[in-house]
Amino acid sequence: MISRVNHHQKMSFSKCMSGDIFLLILLVAADQGAKWLSYLYLKGQPSVSLIPGVLKLHYLYPENRGIAFGMFQGSVLFFAIVSLLFLGVILYAWIRIPKERFYLPLLTIATVLAAGALGNFIDRFFRGYVIDFIYFSLIDFPVFNLADVYVVVSGIFLILFVCTKYRDDDFAFLNIKQ
Repeated sequence: MISRVNHHQKMSFSKCMSGDIFLLILLVAADQGAKWLSYLYLKGQPSVSLIPGVLKLHYLYPENRGIAFGMFQGSVLFFAIVSLLFLGVILYAWIRIPKERFYLPLLTIATVLAAGALGNFIDRFFRGYVIDFIYFSLIDFPVFNLADVYVVVSGIFLILFVCTKYRDDDFAFLNIKQ
């Protein structure tokens, strides 16, 4: 087994924070920019095939007023509140995660998860709906957006890291009694 001692090198809080804030801003800007461009150029237009028979850009109309690929339509206020609570949980975890190289994957995953939640929250708060425009036509998957990709991919990586890299005692930092 590889020694874990060398993996717990401290990182400066400000360096870690500035890197994660930069990543968060970059990802949210990419999500919001892509949604804005899809609204401008795809709404009311035929789908644009990126990979024939596999991937299309398709503006979903009527817009998504639900969550998770269009489920639970019409509960915008409820999902905006849930998004804020989710962001609060992510922020709590991010603050508690030790700023050590060993935990860098968890810090990054938390940041990407937050970017996804924030990207869709912005839509719900300012528009009352989420703009979806990516269509995986190969399997007729529901239309989605970049924020959804951030949440799903970071969720997958979180599961992988929890199952392969970290042990239960590596999560002692989440203990409220500390």
